[in-house]
Amino acid sequence: MATVTLSSIAKSFGPTRVLGGVDLDIADGEFLTLVGPSGCGKSTLIRIIAGLEHQDGGAVTIGGQPVDHLRPHERRVAMVFQSYALYPHMSVRQNIALPLTMSRLKLWQRLPLLRALSGQRRAVMRGIEADVAAAAAQLQLDHLLDRKPAQLSGGQRQRVALGRAMVRHPDVFLMDEPLSNLDAKLRVHMRTELAELHKRLGATFIYVTHDQVEAMTMSDRVAMMDSGTILQLGTPSQLYEKPGSLKVAQFIGSPAINLLPASVGAGGRLELFGRPMSLTVQQPQGQAMTLGVRSEALSLVQGEPAGAGRAWFSARLRRKENLGSEYILHFDLAGRDLPGVTMRTSPAQAASVAEAAEVTLGFDEAACHLFAADGERIEPRGPGVASASIVPLRA
Repeated sequence: MATVTLSSIAKSFGPTRVLGGVDLDIADGEFLTLVGPSGCGKSTLIRIIAGLEHQDGGAVTIGGQPVDHLRPHERRVAMVFQSYALYPHMSVRQNIALPLTMSRLKLWQRLPLLRALSGQRRAVMRGIEADVAAAAAQLQLDHLLDRKPAQLSGGQRQRVALGRAMVRHPDVFLMDEPLSNLDAKLRVHMRTELAELHKRLGATFIYVTHDQVEAMTMSDRVAMMDSGTILQLGTPSQLYEKPGSLKVAQFIGSPAINLLPASVGAGGRLELFGRPMSLTVQQPQGQAMTLGVRSEALSLVQGEPAGAGRAWFSARLRRKENLGSEYILHFDLAGRDLPGVTMRTSPAQAASVAEAAEVTLGFDEAACHLFAADGERIEPRGPGVASASIVPLRA
C-alpha cells in the first residue's frame, strides 16, 4: 500500500494542452475518484501514474519514491481498463495468472518445448495456482475458472480483470472507467462490489469516471477536473453541499442543480426576479449573479408565499417523472424565456399537481448556492446562513 503524490503534472499533445500543472496528494488506502466531462484530462492523468504516458513536466511519487524513471511493470501499480483487456483465447484461470507467469517464470520456462523439462517451473506454477485460486475465491469466480471470456457476462469479465490486477498485490489500483460498458443495473451492483473490495484490500484506489453517481457513491474523496485542472477536491458531501464553482455545482448532483438569474440590488441585497431577498453580498449594485437551488430544496407553496428567509417564484408543471419511491417534477418558469427547473418530491405531493397547472415554488434562502458572473462561489450573508468556509478549489 502506498501514498501517491503528483507535483505540477503537465501534458500536451501537439498544440493541445491536456494537463496544466496538476498537484494532488492521495493517502495510503484512500479511494479517490477523478471525475469530470470527457476530454478534461482524467484518463491521461491516470495513464501518467501508470507509466503508460510520460508527462511533459512535473513528478510522480509512489510511497515516497520517484517513479518517473520506472517502466509500468516496475511501478507496483495495476490498471483495470474500460475494455477489460482480456485475452479471448485464454481461460479465466489463464487470464488471471498471466501477470504472475510473466514475472515469475523465465522466458525459456514459458516455451512449450522446454517448460516440461523444468522441475523448478512446476514448483512456481503451484504457487501461481494458489494465488489465482485465492483471488478467484475473493471475487466469487471459483466456478468460472475454466471458461473463456466470451462465455462470461459483463460483470464477470470485470471481476476477471480485477482478479488479474489483484494477484500482483500492487501498491496502487488504477481504474479507467471500468463500469462504462455495463448496463445500468449491473453498474449499480458493481459499484457495491468495488466499494466492498476496497474495504477488504485496504489498498489505494484511483478511479476515473465521467459518471458523477459512481464518484459520489464509492469515493473517500473526489477530484473534479475540467480543462486539465482540478476545480475542487473534497469529500462527496463537500462537493455537493459546498460546490466551489458553478461548473462543479452543475456537474455534481442528479437531477442537475436548478439555476436562476439573480442580481444585486440597493445595499448589496440580492434580488430574484426583481423581488428582494434577505441575503446580502459584497458586490456592486446591478451585478448579475446566478442562484443555484437543488431539486430537493424546492417545495410547493400553499397560500401566502411571503416569509422571512424564504424565496418564491411562479412555475408551470410540464412533466412528471415517476421513479417509484419519489417523483421528479419538471417545471417551466411561468412567463419567462428561461430554462426550466426540477423538483424532487413524494408521490403524494406529485399527485396533487396536475400537468400544465400553475403553481408557486419556494425554497429556504439558506439552502441556495450563489455564484458570481465568473462562476466562482459567493458566500452571502443573511438570516440562517452560516459563514462556513469554502472547500479549496485547487488540490
